[in-house]
Amino acid sequence: MTSKNRKLPPDQTATDRILRWGTDHLGITSTNPQLKLESYTLTVDGEVENPVKLGWNGFLKLPQTVSVSDFHCVEGWSVLDCKWEGVCIRDIEKLVKPKDVAKAATFECADNYTTSLFREELAGDDVLLAYKLKGEALDEGLGFPVRLIVPSKYAYKSALWVVHLRFTRGKELGFWERRGYSDSANVWKNDRFNR
Repeated sequence: MTSKNRKLPPDQTATDRILRWGTDHLGITSTNPQLKLESYTLTVDGEVENPVKLGWNGFLKLPQTVSVSDFHCVEGWSVLDCKWEGVCIRDIEKLVKPKDVAKAATFECADNYTTSLFREELAGDDVLLAYKLKGEALDEGLGFPVRLIVPSKYAYKSALWVVHLRFTRGKELGFWERRGYSDSANVWKNDRFNR
């Protein structure tokens, strides 16, 4: 099925580009964080056997994945066939070895944004910490240098500017979820807001 004929989730309309924070959208802070590759660190810890701190070069040494998926915003727009490059969450799990009690993961971002997902929701081949879109490094408005991509969820679960991944015993409500957005964020169930 071609992207033009593909069925979209309920109440979504296809568009040709992902809107950028700080340009097309206002973020949760007045300016986007100004991260630099030479000082970037991704911390992965919590309920794990092998916590790590990865600089940019260490992150790039992890197994790399290319995935094509659709991107759905809770505001009602979708961009089809986005080609993302990055590291699968399951490959990060292989590195840090989450403990049996770790049922979820919280993503913390350089602008203090947070979101949380169950590990089962992060297990897909298309769930990445992405650093490229369409072969190009992410720009600041798309989450440079690293953002989460979870195609089955609305984009507020695909956190930008990720600097910390913490494995937890339970799911924690993130920034938008504490403000009335659905914690499941299931695009196919049109699950946008708490009811």
